[in-house]
Amino acid sequence: MMQKIETLEAAENRTLNLDALRSFVTICETGSFRRAAARVNKSASAVSLQIAKLEDLLGARLLERDARNVALTAQGETLLRQARRLLSLNDETLSIFRASPLAGLIALAAPHDLGVSLVPGLLRRFAETYPDVQVDVRLGTSDAVLRGLANGSVNLALFNDVGPSSLPTHDLFSEPLKWLALDGGSAGQHDPLPLAVAQVGCAWREAALTSLQKAGRDYRVAYSSDTSMGQVAALRADLAIAALPVSLSDRDLVEAPSHYGLPDLPSTHIRIADDGSKLAGAFVALALANLRPHARVAAK
Repeated sequence: MMQKIETLEAAENRTLNLDALRSFVTICETGSFRRAAARVNKSASAVSLQIAKLEDLLGARLLERDARNVALTAQGETLLRQARRLLSLNDETLSIFRASPLAGLIALAAPHDLGVSLVPGLLRRFAETYPDVQVDVRLGTSDAVLRGLANGSVNLALFNDVGPSSLPTHDLFSEPLKWLALDGGSAGQHDPLPLAVAQVGCAWREAALTSLQKAGRDYRVAYSSDTSMGQVAALRADLAIAALPVSLSDRDLVEAPSHYGLPDLPSTHIRIADDGSKLAGAFVALALANLRPHARVAAK
């Protein structure tokens, strides 16, 4: 009996854990153990332990990490390709045996940033649960997203907001907006203050401009982009500062020092609204189940 138990334990030690592989892929997609932990509904320490066990099983270093950044090693890049294939086959197999209670087509509108960061993961999970429902995605500013829901052209609106919502919504999570700048840069010392902002209609843009106007601070729009990654590029080049979620800070991008004398900013709220249809309601329920745990992490 003892020999049989030892044989079983040895076989388990030669088997890749799909849950750990999903955490690994999520780390690669988000660039952060913290953000990955939020997506897979685990603590950061649990995810870190999963990766350590993977590295031990494979006998290879998969990730190079420091306090803020995560980078794939050559072995990690190899595992990432294989992990995605294994997870895809797993999800495809599950969908064969799961009869979907819903079918049809819905349209989801979201701003560009959420379309890149949150929407892909939600679509994947929704497809796993409801393989017979098609979701069309339309990206635009937060204003355009809400107009789409109001005029009936979309069934769902996922958007950023910085104040009370003007329509019934579900709050998914919140995090502070902060003035971010290049660590050691000089952009914030110029007068007027050079800003990197998103398109007109973006909630973060309006929050930044409103706070500066109320404080009587002179500014100029030095860089405009339809995504936060475009703004981040301007910050890394020390062309401007920007009002962005604190989660976008890293080793190079830090909160602007206090001697810049910048006004306080509100928190940004990630919300979802729907048209009351059954399909849209199913998507909202999935978003609430998968994204609300992120609120505990974002608040830390």
